[in-house]
Amino acid sequence: MISKKDLIEWLKKADKNLGKHISVVAVGGTAMTLLGLKSSTVDVDLCVNSEDKKELLRAVGSSFKVDIFTDGYIFSEQLPGDYKDNAKEILELKNISLKALDPADIIITKAARLNARDEEDIESLAKHVNRGILIKRFEQVAKTYAGNENAYRDNFNHILKRFF
Repeated sequence: MISKKDLIEWLKKADKNLGKHISVVAVGGTAMTLLGLKSSTVDVDLCVNSEDKKELLRAVGSSFKVDIFTDGYIFSEQLPGDYKDNAKEILELKNISLKALDPADIIITKAARLNARDEEDIESLAKHVNRGILIKRFEQVAKTYAGNENAYRDNFNHILKRFF
């Protein structure tokens, strides 16, 4: 399990290996861990601009299992263009600006898979999310969803009924 302290120390080491400045947005359980909404995560999920992916992968090495998403396309969802603006600032290093995805956007990205671990995470996140904002964000994302939209909507409606 990877704690917030582990994540920060790992990124500080990666920062020293970077040759340019990169904006990084933590997503999923990584974002929740950095926001203090869960104690640890099993892997590291990050989102960067597509042109920065190779550089970041080179810099971070292989200490943890790392998934790098690009340009706001997280799993099968394309987040609205303002996802970085809504993300919470966590840490500013010499070469890394680290943010954590907004809790509403984390729920949106978990809605597609919606397994038992996702539901536990959503229960923690729900306390920090306005229902109306969540619905608005979902409708923005659902328009470009790259999977079974009916199943995605069913999962989202389940989330609304259970947690909101």
